[in-house]
Amino acid sequence: MTDRRHGHTFDAVSGHRQFVLRTVEERGVKFIRLWFIDVLGLLKSVSIPVSELESALDEGVGLDGSSLEGASRLREHDVIAHPDPRTFQVLPWRPDSLVARMFCDVRQPDGEPFGGDSRAALGRVLDQAGALGYTMQVGCEVEFFIFGPLGTNGAAPVTLDDGAYFDLTPLDVGSDFRRRTIDYLEQMGIPVKASHHEVAPSQHEIQLAHDDALSMADAVTTFRIAVKEAAHELGAYATFMPKPLEDHPGSGMHMHISLFEGDRNAFHDAEPDEALSPTGRAFLAGVLAHAGELTAVTNQWINSYRRLATGFEAPETISWTRRGAAALVRVPSRRPGRVEGARFELRSPDPACNPYLVLSLVLAAGLRGIERGYELQAESVDDAASGTRLPLDLREATDLFDASELVRETLGDRLVDAYVANKRRETDAERRTVTEFDRSRYLRLL
Repeated sequence: MTDRRHGHTFDAVSGHRQFVLRTVEERGVKFIRLWFIDVLGLLKSVSIPVSELESALDEGVGLDGSSLEGASRLREHDVIAHPDPRTFQVLPWRPDSLVARMFCDVRQPDGEPFGGDSRAALGRVLDQAGALGYTMQVGCEVEFFIFGPLGTNGAAPVTLDDGAYFDLTPLDVGSDFRRRTIDYLEQMGIPVKASHHEVAPSQHEIQLAHDDALSMADAVTTFRIAVKEAAHELGAYATFMPKPLEDHPGSGMHMHISLFEGDRNAFHDAEPDEALSPTGRAFLAGVLAHAGELTAVTNQWINSYRRLATGFEAPETISWTRRGAAALVRVPSRRPGRVEGARFELRSPDPACNPYLVLSLVLAAGLRGIERGYELQAESVDDAASGTRLPLDLREATDLFDASELVRETLGDRLVDAYVANKRRETDAERRTVTEFDRSRYLRLL
């Protein structure tokens, strides 16, 4: 019997199942949290006692599928969450109660994938890439802020340091925090490449080592909760809000992307003056050609466009370069002899995105570029803003996303319609909101 789940056979999945049952018994795990992802990338969970684990592995756990539709739920759906035993990990921040987690594939009662499951959407695109002989590797540089305990709604966040880029601040809470977070991540099998203080006060970056795309999306989701848990334990508050401080740079999540054919990096070109191979150039051309349609997922919140609008080290144009900060994509200089290092860096995503949808659409756009022979536009040779601009706000980005044939073909109408309904609701709410900017500028003037 062969049951392929994103490249894994039934026998492999069965082996992981036995590992889960054995580990739960050996370590005395009491509860299992079944994690699933809504259309916005927000983590949802249902907890079961360990006595229900075998039943959950065999038959899944029933859910209302509208819980995956975000704040704009359309109607109830009976769906089944099937734990993926390959993702079993004991949560290191729950040492007393011994709680473990597994990500879930959400399916309809007849066994078909549920159209509103963004994790399953990424799995489908990865299967399509696999049929063409490709796998995608991704590394992420995740930026975020650590503030003091939050006050009442609307109060300015309290920064914990005045550090700057790569500053060594051994006495601030951030250093202890980063050590604790990295320890948690490594206990859960998520390798960390580096960490450092970022440009703004109380801003930090942790770099996650390259992994396959599905594992990286799971890692980013796990990373966000690990960061919040570690901050809470130190009496602080972590946020992945793209732009929390008006006068400082916001937080990005730069994605380093490469495509492999077996063990060979398909982006590598033997000619040292070439940034990427013909395959890599066509893939990147596809990403750039569809970048406007993808912006609603790389930057999915109204606040995301505060980061993109400022010019504080955030991309402004749909262009690529080997140097500079204004372009959407940077192709890093290659070290001699490092074939596996050929890649490009997508600089628009922020850490509040849904990584499953971002990677689904980046891969789909790149594959279309390869299949249809897209030509890569000329490199942007300076740091001045040149090329087509990115969408200016969430309303414009959502319109492009909603009308995109690539998006609907990749994600399916159910997921796209639910996502768009959430974004329309968010932008409509903003239009009705009277802000402090309005009052400070107009109350006395008008």
